[in-house]
Amino acid sequence: MNPLPIIDISPLYNTGDPAWHDVARQIDSACREWGFFYITGHPISARRIEQVISAAQRFFALPSSEKLRIDITQSHHHRGYGAVATEQLDPSLPSDLKETFDMGLHLPADHVDVLAGKPLRGPNRHPDVPGWEPLMEQHYKDMQALALTLLRAMTPALGVDPDFFDQRFEQPVSVLRMIHYPPRHTASSEQQQGAGAHTDYGCITLLYQDVAGGLQVRDVRGQWIDAPPIANTFVVNLGDMMARWSNDRYVSTPHRVISPLNIDRYSMPFFAEPTPDTRIECLPGCSDTDHPPLYPPTTCADFLLSRFADTYAYRRDQTPQE
Repeated sequence: MNPLPIIDISPLYNTGDPAWHDVARQIDSACREWGFFYITGHPISARRIEQVISAAQRFFALPSSEKLRIDITQSHHHRGYGAVATEQLDPSLPSDLKETFDMGLHLPADHVDVLAGKPLRGPNRHPDVPGWEPLMEQHYKDMQALALTLLRAMTPALGVDPDFFDQRFEQPVSVLRMIHYPPRHTASSEQQQGAGAHTDYGCITLLYQDVAGGLQVRDVRGQWIDAPPIANTFVVNLGDMMARWSNDRYVSTPHRVISPLNIDRYSMPFFAEPTPDTRIECLPGCSDTDHPPLYPPTTCADFLLSRFADTYAYRRDQTPQE
């Protein structure tokens, strides 16, 4: 039996609905107890998911030489294709058995932030797959809107204004990622996992996963439990920035992916992360004399770059301006 909460968020699309506050309370409870929950009642259609996953499958089936035309290790702003073993989420294990595509908010080369060399800012690097770019750019916008709908529902419990997150996500560094996990028998060793145990870096993550399964969550007792696929849902989990904002009131929960046997797995996480210079520090309502702030203030960009350096070998070789 899956113990993770399943929350119908459809009332969040009508602020006059009395059920809005009940849904917000359910989300608050899930964030405190698990840091993980499922959502139903969202506006992302099954048809859209089918289109995006189909496009991702076509991309990952291309020859390596084609995919490496947008090699993420040759990007200064972390966009493009990541080959198998580019990431190492658990430093105690071999690099991850997965390949990825990352995109973010598209800023043209002549944008003021790009010209200034600000980190994580720049144009997207799309593959030459028919229909890919308009589909992915629209899906990115729709996933960002869904993330903000969830974040607004968290504002009452966090003691901040209803537009707190809207103000901080005007030009976000949120990332839409496509992931292909090859079957387990292709691993370099028995220790190589699809994604090693880790916490996410950002604010919240919204994950679509296909029917292959493999996602596991570590509960408060330290035991790994399955988070199985459920049709027409997203899995939502909190990241380290939200833990910092909430002073660990909201839990950034470790999770991992065990690659399934004899089948390819495809997933699609959306990492909601604010504008780069956003200050990440304990919110006023999340500390008191008995619960002082646990983390020093930082900014979104500084925190992400420090985490990237831990995860990606190529980032450790780049200067801070990149």
